[in-house]
Amino acid sequence: MSAALDARTIGGPDMASRLRHWAWRNSWTLALLGLFVVILLLTYLIQPTYGAAQLQGLAVGAMPLAMAAVAQAIVVISGGIDLSIGSMMAVTSVTAAVLMKDQSEAAAIPVVLGVLVLGLILGSINGTLVVVTRVPDIVVTLAMSFVWAGAALVVLPSPGGGSADWLTGMVKGPLGLDFLPRALVVLLVIVGVIWIPLRRSNAGLALYGIGSNRLAAFRGGVSVGRTKVFAYMLGGLFSAFGGLALTATTGIGTPVPGGYTLLGVAAIVLGGVSLAGGRGGLAGPIVAVFILALVRTDLTLLGVNSNLSTVVQGTILIGVVMFGSLLTMRQERT
Repeated sequence: MSAALDARTIGGPDMASRLRHWAWRNSWTLALLGLFVVILLLTYLIQPTYGAAQLQGLAVGAMPLAMAAVAQAIVVISGGIDLSIGSMMAVTSVTAAVLMKDQSEAAAIPVVLGVLVLGLILGSINGTLVVVTRVPDIVVTLAMSFVWAGAALVVLPSPGGGSADWLTGMVKGPLGLDFLPRALVVLLVIVGVIWIPLRRSNAGLALYGIGSNRLAAFRGGVSVGRTKVFAYMLGGLFSAFGGLALTATTGIGTPVPGGYTLLGVAAIVLGGVSLAGGRGGLAGPIVAVFILALVRTDLTLLGVNSNLSTVVQGTILIGVVMFGSLLTMRQERT
């Protein structure tokens, strides 16, 4: 029995090899975390008073974009793209704000649940149109972005409405430790509860399958159309979370979509998600969102013109993506 145990121990992967394998698989995300730490240290050098309150503000400001990036990442992993995420965030934000205005705290609970269901419905409409019409995803979702943006303006022509105190309290302030923003914890819990079980399920494997090779997935028994609609439904769900985050962080509903769609695409590219589909995860895009937000903060602290700061952000994005592409090409050659 001892000999058999030794054989199993020697033959099986030890903890060190598992850690190396995990680090190799998540090398891009770990590199992004390192980059974030470096930028954070630079921030402290620029402004020594940068502390817990500023980190909490960073997390609160980045939360809606992080939800948009997660929504986009899921759709792109499945081989599609959704250019209506910002508009869906606007629809869900104003819907929540209008329904919660002057209502009791308890009445806001069904409103939040209803808005999440609305997000699922909006995403399913996008996915169904893509599957039924067979028009490229980028065309369908671009058209639907105007539809949802118009719907947001119908619901609320100008910024207004309100937010429940408990919803705002969920994302503002620290959680236990001063340097632990509540918004970051809520973000990670929402994404983790939904994505981790899904990633390891047959549905999650199907998302990656149709993204990497649709024909092979179909031959393997995957319902491509149903999985595609499911991916867009998840995108709509996280867009609704993003809309709720907008309402919670600002206290009002905003009918203007803003730049969340394109910034979400930038975040997933920086986060290591392949636009060709079938590759990537959600951790990288979330870290990328905080990197982009912190870079903009540093440029503001340095007094850089806001228009020029956008150019700098784009340059950093291009440089990092090119570096990652070179590493990928080198690995393929070896």
